[in-house]
Amino acid sequence: MNTYNSISEFPNKKTVVTIGTFDGVHLGHKKVIAKIISNAEELNCESTVLTFFPHPRVVLQNGESLKLLNTIEEKKFLLDKLGLTNLIIHPFDNEFAQLSAEDFVKKILIDQLHVHKIIIGYDHRFGKNRSADIKDLLLFGQKYGFEVEQISAQEIDEIAISSTKIRTSLEEGVITLANGYLGYNYFFSGTVVKGNQLGRTLGFPTANIQIAEDYKLIPKKGVYIVKSKINGKDCIGMMNIGTRPTVDGKNQSIEVHFLDQNIDLYNKKITIELLAFIREEQKFESVEALKNQLEKDKQFCSDYINNSTV
Repeated sequence: MNTYNSISEFPNKKTVVTIGTFDGVHLGHKKVIAKIISNAEELNCESTVLTFFPHPRVVLQNGESLKLLNTIEEKKFLLDKLGLTNLIIHPFDNEFAQLSAEDFVKKILIDQLHVHKIIIGYDHRFGKNRSADIKDLLLFGQKYGFEVEQISAQEIDEIAISSTKIRTSLEEGVITLANGYLGYNYFFSGTVVKGNQLGRTLGFPTANIQIAEDYKLIPKKGVYIVKSKINGKDCIGMMNIGTRPTVDGKNQSIEVHFLDQNIDLYNKKITIELLAFIREEQKFESVEALKNQLEKDKQFCSDYINNSTV
């Protein structure tokens, strides 16, 4: 997949285009991408997704705090796996937001992307103040000679419902449901940094994960079963997201104890896949009680893995 960091970088090639955030690149999004790819093959064009960063809502709503399912790098990885030819991640700013609907069509779709066909949702709005809709786009298509195909209301509703359910499920710790809508295990990547090493004293050494992107959605506090590929091997672990109340922790941390592994991961970047939620984070009456619960959590993880195909 070719990736471009600006519309201006795109070469002179005919395209079949769709536009959107595609956050999560979930099962609903995959249907749209498949449609783009098949149309591009039929029309001898290149399948192309135009997306924006930062998210337009953050810019238009004065820095609204918005948590996303994917970082830019994750989105690239997921779209590349689908066989897309081109991904354009254009910087969204107030200047771009001021483009009139026709300027957007003429300067962006025609002059830069050489669009042969655009496949877009029936509810898509574009141009300054989001003033134009699918009816306007159909008229522009007739004027400038490109085809417009609407994604059905049913498909768009499915995508919207899936995105909402995925976010809600992650915020509530219902990981299996979120993974079902995504079509893959929810994941995040981060660098392993030194913590206070309390886990080591308890017999449960942990990798303390630091995620660079503050806009990445972190699931609810609690203990999870997770998986990570380390040195080419799948490693199962139990992860805690929270403030470690038993030891008077204050800042939220993400810590993973890998079962039956003793690997030096400091300063390495690893990817964590979430498999299941075990329990809520809780404050124990003593460190010994915490240790006893961790033993139970570890046994729960082992039983889960032994009874499932991960």
